[in-house]
Amino acid sequence: MRNKHIKSIIGIAFAGLLLSGCSDILNETPRGNYTPDYFKTSEGVMGGITSLYGHLRNIWGNGYWLDACETGTDEYTWAQSADGNFKDMDLDGSGNLTSSSSRSDVLWYNTFSDINTASGIIENGSAAGVDSSLVAEAYFFRGFDYFMLTQTFGGVPLDLGSGELKFNTTAVRVSKRNTVPEVYTKCVFPDLLKAINDLPEKARVTGGATKTAARLFLSKAYLTYAWWLENPNKIDTYPVCDRKDPTGHDPAYYYQQAYNLAIAGIQNPGNYALQKTFYDLNVGSNDHNSEMVLYADHIESSEYYDDNSHSYGSASSPSNFAAWMVTCNYTNVRSNTAANWGGTAVSSVQREAAQLYGRPWTRMAPTVNGIVNNFPDKTYDSRYDGTFVTCYRGNWNRAGRTEVTLYNANGLPIVQNDSVLSFLPYPNSNINYSNTTYASNIGGGVLPGRADFVVDVNGISRLLYPGLWKIGTYRTDNNGGMGQPNGSITRPYPIAKFSELYLLAAEAAVKGATIQSGYSARDLVNVLRARAGVWTFSNSSNKAKVADYSKVLTDATPQTITIDYILAERSREYFGEGQRWWDLVRTQEWGDYAKTYQICGSATGDHTLKSYSRNIKTYMYLRPIPQGQIDALQMSDADKAAYQNPGY
Repeated sequence: MRNKHIKSIIGIAFAGLLLSGCSDILNETPRGNYTPDYFKTSEGVMGGITSLYGHLRNIWGNGYWLDACETGTDEYTWAQSADGNFKDMDLDGSGNLTSSSSRSDVLWYNTFSDINTASGIIENGSAAGVDSSLVAEAYFFRGFDYFMLTQTFGGVPLDLGSGELKFNTTAVRVSKRNTVPEVYTKCVFPDLLKAINDLPEKARVTGGATKTAARLFLSKAYLTYAWWLENPNKIDTYPVCDRKDPTGHDPAYYYQQAYNLAIAGIQNPGNYALQKTFYDLNVGSNDHNSEMVLYADHIESSEYYDDNSHSYGSASSPSNFAAWMVTCNYTNVRSNTAANWGGTAVSSVQREAAQLYGRPWTRMAPTVNGIVNNFPDKTYDSRYDGTFVTCYRGNWNRAGRTEVTLYNANGLPIVQNDSVLSFLPYPNSNINYSNTTYASNIGGGVLPGRADFVVDVNGISRLLYPGLWKIGTYRTDNNGGMGQPNGSITRPYPIAKFSELYLLAAEAAVKGATIQSGYSARDLVNVLRARAGVWTFSNSSNKAKVADYSKVLTDATPQTITIDYILAERSREYFGEGQRWWDLVRTQEWGDYAKTYQICGSATGDHTLKSYSRNIKTYMYLRPIPQGQIDALQMSDADKAAYQNPGY
C-alpha cells in the first residue's frame, strides 16, 4: 500500500501492555489514540485500514523475525558473525532461548495494536457509510494477526481491555489468555469467513486483501487447527485445555474444509496467477507480480513514503533488512593484479545494491543438510538456482577501479562480470582448499582449469555460504555504480503466494480430505513441479537458458505423496522466507527434521563438515511470551507465572 504515509508513534504505549488505540499517524496528523468517533468517519476508516497494511512492514522483512522463523530449523543455523539473537534461537547449545532472548517478540510487540485498530473499524466503520468490502479488510487483518499469534504462542488474549474482540481505548495492565480453540473459533475462523464473503475477487488497490487472500489464510488456519486437534506426537498446548473443538467437529472435518477452500481459491483466482517460471516469480524487476497474494510493501522512489532511509538502514522496523542476515561477507574475496599473484590484492567483488550482492551481515547460514535434502535435483529443478546466490561476480570497475583484467584462481584471468567465487551444487573431492599460491582471502578452494574460487556443497561453512537471491536487494537507481547497498531494501517482502494454495490443498489431501477429480495431492504438487522445470534464465551462469524439464520433474514425482514430500516441496518453494518453523511446528515434525544439522566451521578455510545436535523439547513448540510483557503486567507473581508458556 503506497498511497498514504504511515509512521509509528506509540511503540512504548504498550511495550508490555495490551495495546490500546492505533499506533500510527496518517498524512502527518499525530494520533496517539483513535476514538470510536474517529472510526465512524470515512477518513478514520481509511486511515485505520492503511495502518493495517503498514503494520506488515513492522514484522515481515525484519531480520530478527526472519531469525525467529528460520534459525533452528533444517534450513538455517547461526553464522560466523551471529550474536545471541541467533545463537539463542538455534537450540544447539551455543545459546539459551529464554523469554528475554526469543526474537518472536517482533510478532508479539507489533500485532496487538493493529488487532485493536481492526476492532475499532469493525465496530464503528459501518457508521461511516463506507462499503462493507472496506470493513472486510479489517476482518481479514484481525483474523490474520490472531492466526499468526496463536501459531506462535498458543492461546492469546481476545480481550484487550474492553471485552473479547472489542475496541479498547484505555491501556490496561491485566490480561487473560484464551485457549487455542477459543482463538480459532471465536476470531480466526469467523473473521476470515466474513472477509471471504465481503472482500472483492479483485483487489481494491495493488496488494490489497481479496477473497483469494482470505481463502488462503483460512485454508491454512483450518489445516493448522486440524493438526492441532489430531496432535499426532502428543505435544503440549497452553493455556491447558482439551484438544476438542467447541463446535464438535473432528480433525477430518477441518482437513476437508482446508482442502475445499484452497481448491476454491485455485478455481477462482481473481487477478492472481502463477508466474511462468520460478525465476520470474523472484526476480526483483518483476516485483508485485500476479503470484504475490500478500506482501509488506516498500517503495524506492520516496524515503518519505517508505518511512526508511534508502542510503543507510537502521536494522529495525519498518525497514526491510532480512536479506542482510543471510548474506555472507563475500566482499572479503581477493583477486590479484598479477598472474603469479605477486602483484596487488584487489577486492574484486564489491558491495553493490543488486540482487546478487547486497549488505553482508553473516548472521544466518543455510545448513548443508537443508540444501542437500531439500534440493536433491539441482540440474533440472530451477528452484535451487532461483533461490540462492551460487556465483559472486566481478564488479570492481563499478567501484572506480580501472583494471580491465584481474587474475584469480590458478592465476587465470578474469574480467568484469566473470565468476570470482562459485558454490558448486554437489560434493567435489577434487577441490584443493589448502592452496596458498592463489589466496582467495575468504577460504575458497581451487579446481584445475577454473578461474573462479569454488566451494562445494559439503564445504559450506558458517563463514562462507550461498546468499538468498530471491529476497535480495534490488534497486533501479545505481546509475552504473554500486548504488546504495546499505539502505533499507526497497522491495516488497513476500508473505503469501498463490502457489501456496496448491500445497495447502495437497497437504489436506494427504491427511485424508476427499479430493476433486484432477486435484489429487500429486496433481497439485505437479503443477508447481512442472513450473519448476521451466527455465528462461540461469542465475549461476548469468545468462538466458531456454529449457523445459517439466516432464522430467513430474515423472519423478512419487505416486504416493507423503507429508515429508509436502514439506520438501514447501522448502523448495519458500526456503528462507520465514515459513519453515511454522511448517515444522504445524506438522509436529520440528523435533525430527531439525534435531541435527551439518555445516563447516567459522574460521577462514574451514571446510571440514561437522554435525551438531539441537535440544528441541516439546514445550518449545510454543515460543515464550516476551519477558517485557510479563514484567509490565500488574498481576500477582502467580498470575504472571501462569501467563507464561511452560518451560520458560
